[in-house]
Amino acid sequence: MNDAALDGLLTGLSLIVAIGAQNAFVLRQGLRRAGVGAIVAVCTLSDFVLIAAGVSGIGAVVQHAGWALVLVRWIGVAFLTCYGLSSAWRARRRSALIAAPEDSRTRGAVVRQALAFTWLNPHVYLDTVVLLGSVANAHGPSGRWWFAVGAGTASALWFTGLGFGARLAAPLLATARAWQVLDVLIGVTMVLLAVKLALA
Repeated sequence: MNDAALDGLLTGLSLIVAIGAQNAFVLRQGLRRAGVGAIVAVCTLSDFVLIAAGVSGIGAVVQHAGWALVLVRWIGVAFLTCYGLSSAWRARRRSALIAAPEDSRTRGAVVRQALAFTWLNPHVYLDTVVLLGSVANAHGPSGRWWFAVGAGTASALWFTGLGFGARLAAPLLATARAWQVLDVLIGVTMVLLAVKLALA
C-alpha cells in the first residue's frame, strides 16, 4: 500500500474509532439488525464526501468561518440532548427493549437519523474536513489523494464492521435488562457529549 494511503488509513481509524454519538447509533441499530446496510452506506458515503472536501481545501474555508461552526455546534447540542433523553426514557420501558430484528421505524426515518448524527456533529467537520484535510495536504498534490483513499477505506471498514459485526454481541443483549443498560449508557453518553459540546 502507498505510504500516504497507509498514513490516511491509520489517521482515519484513530479519529473514527473514538466513542461518539454516531458510533453509538450505528451500534444500536446493528444490534437491532434494523436498516444496517442503509446506515453503513450513509455514514461511509458521508465520510467520503467530507474527506474529499477537506483534501480539496474546503477545510481552510471552514476553519475561518467561525459562525458556521458555532451554528452547527448548537444544533448538535440540541440534537444530542434530545436523543440522549429519549434513549434514557426508552430504558424505562422494559418490554420495548427486547432484542429483535424488527424496527417500527421506516427505513427513511432511520436514514434521516443517520444523516443527522453525521452532518449535525461539529466534530465531523473539525476532524474529517479540517484535520484530515490539513494532514492530507502535507503529503503534496498527488500524495494527498492517496491519503484520502486510505482515510476513506478506514471509514468503510469501521462502519461496516461496527454495523454488521454488532450482531455478534446480540446474545449478550438477549434480555430486556441488557437493553435497558445499553440505552442508559447511550443516553448518558449523548448527554455528556452535548454538555461537552456546549462548553467547548
